[in-house]
Amino acid sequence: MKKKSKNRVLYGAATVIALSLSGCASPPPKSPDNICHIFEEKEDWYHAAADVRDKWGVPIHVPMAMMYQESSFKHDALPPRDYILGIIPWGRVSSAYGYSQAKTMTWEDYQRETGNGWASRSDFEDAIDFMGWFINKTYKVNGVSKWDAYGQYLNYHEGWGGYQQKSYLKKPWLVRVSKIVKRRSMTYAAQLNKCEEDLQHGWFWNLFFG
Repeated sequence: MKKKSKNRVLYGAATVIALSLSGCASPPPKSPDNICHIFEEKEDWYHAAADVRDKWGVPIHVPMAMMYQESSFKHDALPPRDYILGIIPWGRVSSAYGYSQAKTMTWEDYQRETGNGWASRSDFEDAIDFMGWFINKTYKVNGVSKWDAYGQYLNYHEGWGGYQQKSYLKKPWLVRVSKIVKRRSMTYAAQLNKCEEDLQHGWFWNLFFG
């Protein structure tokens, strides 16, 4: 009997661990073009994004639009492969990884400055907090409004120094992409304005009082 009980405990622990890991590695939202649908499907994402708004003063629609562009909400997103002579695979073009596509050095800066040493780039809550930190710092360093998805994305891609040097002017494709991020952020903002009250109440409230 003791052996069976021990096995049950071990099995239960393994199940909890497996469920925890599967939660971190959740698939991308089914309707990424609609922020209401995203948060209805993944309610914990809304609460994480709202926490970032309260903590960093960053409107929800801006980091969400940037994250969509960076990773399509894939927890394990990686940048393209690099090739030698155009044919031999040789690592990745950068160290970017996860939901936010944060590069290793910048992620380590975030961990050090926030004390969030256990943060993971494949965890949505950590990734969007990183983006809130970056957007807030962009505002402090370069004076770009936290509501300006266009300017914030240029900083996110080029870095604070690159933005100051206007390196993006030599990259018309990046300017085009930044405009796409801006349009998506505006769409997200309009959508969220219509559904956030329900999201704040949660499914339990809406079931009985909605």
